[in-house]
Amino acid sequence: MPTTPEPGRRPHTGRRRNEAARQAILAATRRLLAENAPGRPVTVDAIAKEAGIGKQTIYRWWPSKGAVLLEALTSLARDEVRTPDTGVLESDLAAFLGDIFRAGTAPDNAAVLRTLAAEAARDAQVAELLLGFTRTRRGALRTLLERARERGEVAPGTDLDLLVDQAFGVYWFRFLSGLAPLTPAVARELARTLALGAR
Repeated sequence: MPTTPEPGRRPHTGRRRNEAARQAILAATRRLLAENAPGRPVTVDAIAKEAGIGKQTIYRWWPSKGAVLLEALTSLARDEVRTPDTGVLESDLAAFLGDIFRAGTAPDNAAVLRTLAAEAARDAQVAELLLGFTRTRRGALRTLLERARERGEVAPGTDLDLLVDQAFGVYWFRFLSGLAPLTPAVARELARTLALGAR
């Protein structure tokens, strides 16, 4: 026989509490990544302490530290990069690259990316997860180029992966080296150069 809730009893909120704890873990991870000192890896212990939860709560949702780091990155950037479809390749490229440059150079995002790059250099699992994130971004750009090819803006036989390499090569070289800025003007000029090369 079903039981009725006792008068005045609060409804079950376990699911909401779980989601709140999960978001607290991701927020704590992003803070640690953004504030991390060079050469000092972000640990599960540090994430748990920053979030105010136990380590087992972290391992309940993620199989490893690397998985937490990657979700912290993707949740930060999920809505910051579009895959535009203006009908013109150069315009699509300019919008896409402009979003990539803006999202990647925002102070918190940049700090997170630099820390993850350092983590990836010493942790093969983090490296694999970061590669997966990069493949997703590369796939979005390749989709943009494939649409342009269907419209006749890309010459038959053009190596689309090489065009993607050129786009992200400029981004990562400038981002990691700091030798030159990643500005909206650079995004537009890179888009023009890639569109010309595609034709």
